[in-house]
Amino acid sequence: MAKPKISYKIVSYGIYEGWDKHSKNLPTIKKFCETLPAKIGIEFGYVLNIKKAKGKKIFYRIEHPPFPDENGNDAPAFTGELFVRTNDWNFFLGDTIWEPVKNKLGLWRLITKLENENIADKSFSLVEKTEVDLK
Repeated sequence: MAKPKISYKIVSYGIYEGWDKHSKNLPTIKKFCETLPAKIGIEFGYVLNIKKAKGKKIFYRIEHPPFPDENGNDAPAFTGELFVRTNDWNFFLGDTIWEPVKNKLGLWRLITKLENENIADKSFSLVEKTEVDLK
Protein backbone atom coordinates (compact mmCIF):
# COMPACT_ATOMS: atom_id res chain seq x y z
CA MET A 1 0.00 0.00 0.00
CA ALA A 2 1.36 3.43 -0.94
CA LYS A 3 2.26 5.89 1.81
CA PRO A 4 -0.05 8.90 1.94
CA LYS A 5 1.61 11.90 0.33
CA ILE A 6 2.48 14.62 2.81
CA SER A 7 1.30 18.08 1.76
CA TYR A 8 2.03 21.50 3.20
CA LYS A 9 1.39 25.16 2.48
CA ILE A 10 1.81 28.54 4.11
CA VAL A 11 -1.71 29.62 5.04
CA SER A 12 -0.86 33.15 6.16
CA TYR A 13 2.21 35.30 6.85
CA GLY A 14 2.94 38.76 8.17
CA ILE A 15 1.86 40.56 11.34
CA TYR A 16 -0.33 38.72 13.85
CA GLU A 17 -2.32 39.60 16.94
CA GLY A 18 -0.45 38.70 20.12
CA TRP A 19 0.21 34.99 20.57
CA ASP A 20 0.28 32.84 23.68
CA LYS A 21 2.61 29.93 22.94
CA HIS A 22 0.95 27.91 25.72
CA SER A 23 -2.51 28.23 24.15
CA LYS A 24 -3.91 25.77 21.61
CA ASN A 25 -5.20 28.73 19.59
CA LEU A 26 -3.02 30.15 16.86
CA PRO A 27 -2.67 33.91 16.51
CA THR A 28 -4.93 35.78 14.11
CA ILE A 29 -3.42 37.41 11.03
CA LYS A 30 -3.58 41.19 11.25
CA LYS A 31 -1.77 42.12 8.02
CA PHE A 32 -0.22 40.10 5.20
CA CYS A 33 3.25 41.58 4.60
CA GLU A 34 6.96 40.85 4.33
CA THR A 35 8.17 44.30 5.45
CA LEU A 36 7.51 44.99 9.13
CA PRO A 37 7.76 48.07 11.31
CA ALA A 38 10.28 47.91 14.14
CA LYS A 39 7.79 48.34 16.96
CA ILE A 40 7.98 46.69 20.38
CA GLY A 41 5.59 43.76 20.65
CA ILE A 42 4.96 43.27 16.90
CA GLU A 43 4.34 39.54 16.38
CA PHE A 44 5.30 38.25 12.94
CA GLY A 45 5.77 34.97 11.16
CA TYR A 46 3.68 32.41 9.30
CA VAL A 47 1.06 29.74 9.80
CA LEU A 48 1.93 26.51 8.02
CA ASN A 49 -0.61 23.75 7.33
CA ILE A 50 0.80 20.21 7.17
CA LYS A 51 -1.34 17.25 6.09
CA LYS A 52 -0.75 13.50 6.39
CA ALA A 53 2.38 13.78 8.55
CA LYS A 54 1.09 12.94 12.05
CA GLY A 55 3.94 11.83 14.30
CA LYS A 56 6.68 13.17 12.01
CA LYS A 57 9.21 15.59 13.45
CA ILE A 58 9.60 19.10 12.07
CA PHE A 59 12.61 21.31 12.64
CA TYR A 60 12.46 25.09 12.61
CA ARG A 61 15.05 27.83 12.44
CA ILE A 62 14.75 31.59 12.78
CA GLU A 63 17.74 33.44 11.37
CA HIS A 64 17.99 37.05 12.49
CA PRO A 65 20.25 40.09 12.22
CA PRO A 66 23.26 39.95 14.54
CA PHE A 67 22.49 41.16 18.05
CA PRO A 68 24.23 40.34 21.33
CA ASP A 69 23.06 37.63 23.68
CA GLU A 70 23.24 37.99 27.48
CA ASN A 71 27.04 37.37 27.34
CA GLY A 72 27.68 39.98 24.64
CA ASN A 73 28.24 37.39 21.89
CA ASP A 74 26.20 37.30 18.68
CA ALA A 75 23.00 35.43 19.47
CA PRO A 76 22.67 32.21 17.45
CA ALA A 77 19.69 31.44 15.24
CA PHE A 78 16.63 30.28 17.19
CA THR A 79 16.01 26.58 16.54
CA GLY A 80 13.73 23.84 17.74
CA GLU A 81 11.75 20.77 16.85
CA LEU A 82 8.19 19.56 17.29
CA PHE A 83 6.12 16.56 16.39
CA VAL A 84 3.22 17.03 13.98
CA ARG A 85 0.18 16.47 16.22
CA THR A 86 -2.58 15.60 13.75
CA ASN A 87 -3.04 14.69 10.09
CA ASP A 88 -4.29 18.22 9.34
CA TRP A 89 -2.13 20.43 11.54
CA ASN A 90 -1.58 24.19 11.62
CA PHE A 91 1.70 25.42 13.06
CA PHE A 92 2.77 29.00 13.81
CA LEU A 93 6.42 29.97 13.50
CA GLY A 94 7.24 33.51 14.44
CA ASP A 95 8.87 35.98 16.74
CA THR A 96 8.21 39.32 18.36
CA ILE A 97 10.25 42.50 18.64
CA TRP A 98 11.82 43.55 21.96
CA GLU A 99 14.22 46.23 23.22
CA PRO A 100 16.56 47.42 21.94
CA VAL A 101 14.82 47.65 18.59
CA LYS A 102 17.77 49.07 16.60
CA ASN A 103 19.73 45.82 16.65
CA LYS A 104 16.71 43.83 15.40
CA LEU A 105 16.48 45.79 12.12
CA GLY A 106 17.19 43.82 8.97
CA LEU A 107 16.34 40.44 7.47
CA TRP A 108 14.66 37.69 9.48
CA ARG A 109 14.36 34.29 7.77
CA LEU A 110 11.99 31.62 9.10
CA ILE A 111 12.51 28.05 7.90
CA THR A 112 10.59 24.84 8.62
CA LYS A 113 11.90 21.41 7.57
CA LEU A 114 10.26 18.00 7.48
CA GLU A 115 12.33 14.90 6.71
CA ASN A 116 15.33 17.10 5.74
CA GLU A 117 13.26 19.03 3.18
CA ASN A 118 12.48 22.74 3.45
CA ILE A 119 8.69 22.91 3.50
CA ALA A 120 8.46 26.62 4.36
CA ASP A 121 10.99 29.39 3.98
CA LYS A 122 9.87 33.00 4.37
CA SER A 123 11.91 36.17 4.88
CA PHE A 124 10.76 39.33 6.61
CA SER A 125 12.46 42.71 6.57
CA LEU A 126 12.25 44.66 9.81
CA VAL A 127 12.56 48.41 9.12
CA GLU A 128 12.21 51.70 10.99
CA LYS A 129 8.53 52.07 11.82
CA THR A 130 8.30 55.37 9.96
CA GLU A 131 9.06 53.52 6.69
CA VAL A 132 5.99 51.24 6.92
CA ASP A 133 2.24 51.81 6.94
CA LEU A 134 0.75 50.00 9.96
CA LYS A 135 -2.83 50.05 8.65
